Amino acid sequence: METEDPDVALWGELYRDPLYELRLLSLKSIEEGSSNPFGEQPADRLQRQVENFTPTPELEAELSKAGITGVFREAREVVIHSQAYEEVLPIVSESDLNEYSAVVARAIVAEAMLISEQQERFPPILTDAKLRDKVVESLVLTLAEAQLGLGNWLVKPLLHLGTNYVKRRRGAVTDKVSPMPSDILLYQTRGEKIRAFIKEQIAQAEPPVVLLAHSLGGIACVDLLAQQALSQVELLVTVGSQAPFLYEINALYSLEYGQPLPEYFPEWLNIYDLRDFLSYVGSRIFPNVEDVVVDSKQPFPRSHGAYWTNAKTWEAIFARL
Repeated sequence: METEDPDVALWGELYRDPLYELRLLSLKSIEEGSSNPFGEQPADRLQRQVENFTPTPELEAELSKAGITGVFREAREVVIHSQAYEEVLPIVSESDLNEYSAVVARAIVAEAMLISEQQERFPPILTDAKLRDKVVESLVLTLAEAQLGLGNWLVKPLLHLGTNYVKRRRGAVTDKVSPMPSDILLYQTRGEKIRAFIKEQIAQAEPPVVLLAHSLGGIACVDLLAQQALSQVELLVTVGSQAPFLYEINALYSLEYGQPLPEYFPEWLNIYDLRDFLSYVGSRIFPNVEDVVVDSKQPFPRSHGAYWTNAKTWEAIFARL
């Protein structure tokens, strides 16, 4: 059985609940003799570090790149005043203080991402896993001057959580969310105007033309190019698209299931992510499609919008250009 990356599974939970890992951490038993009742407790050190630390220039630079400088302080306040955080403090031991610092750091970053989404702001960190992890690492180093890492006790439970659960049930997920109901209803109602707009942009572009389309945009481009011979278009690139799926269920506007793509259809590069349950392989249905798989290291549904910060996406496109 395929095993999910524990880090991806963890972030899948943190995106839904930034305090998830803190709640899980509170279940860890207290090690005997791990603290000195007459001296400063590890919890006191952690609390002081989190409440009073001053961001280093390195951390400030990472926060700026990530686009969460403006919400970072608010996110920290939410985490350190949460019930989950207060329940964790009494069990902090000297031996795993760095591990606890990492957990707090991930909670703060996840909370900052959630606040950004609630404010309808979409900073780069939302889809860039490498940037997200760099921010966490910088915060951990600021808090505890330690390397980022998960304790072994936490990894095993995470193997059974998050995206792995959904991946085993892709069919059920597809039935519920693929394609997105609101988008597909809009396309069914306004599809002709959308395709006309794309055709107009093609006519204004200098040949040769490459169409780059994401998600539902890929469906519209496939429909347009299957209906009309547009010789100036030499390459279609679909990213995270459901066109093969709609064709397979006989719901593609331009082609009935069983009909081949017309001979005038341009070359087609289809990019998908196994963790994006709204992306589909095309070459098993259309023989002239080149499929390229990428891995954003993001759980669904964030994986659906993470292609543009993935170097493999651009490598595949540039190779064809």
